[in-house]
Amino acid sequence: MAKRIFQAPNWTPGTVADASALANATYMALKGGNSTQIVRLLDIYISGMAATGSPMALALARSSTIGVTPTALANPNTDAGANPNTTALSSGPVVTYVAAGTGPLRSNAVTDARMNLGINAFGGSYRWNAAPGQEWVLIGNAASAGETILSNLPFGTPGALNCSIMYEPE
Repeated sequence: MAKRIFQAPNWTPGTVADASALANATYMALKGGNSTQIVRLLDIYISGMAATGSPMALALARSSTIGVTPTALANPNTDAGANPNTTALSSGPVVTYVAAGTGPLRSNAVTDARMNLGINAFGGSYRWNAAPGQEWVLIGNAASAGETILSNLPFGTPGALNCSIMYEPE
């Protein structure tokens, strides 16, 4: 399997409550390319670009309702193989997006995993790197196991970020 990097530069998360549709360009989302695909998130890097103090409550969370009609990524956002010789998956590519006809809903279920990635966007940086066997895993392409969102919880002071997510589809 080939590692891929999904990155979004200079975006500002919103402060939307759980189980509410996220507005375009205020999140990063990944979902499996088919109903059985397994995707492992290996590394997340976040760097703050805000001009003033911006303590944020970022979270990696599962979707209770997946985004509808995701918009294809456009410059400056990218999703590409870490190795330039990476070939396309025959079983369908992972869907990475920052905008959709209807945004995804971050799950509020106490049984859905959530990882806190808080950061001060005023020059702060955060890196989460999974040890082998401890990756964040997506299975399929339906809520809640098949889609994951990086977004801000409904508190804190949103600021501009640069983010990258390294993942490996199977």
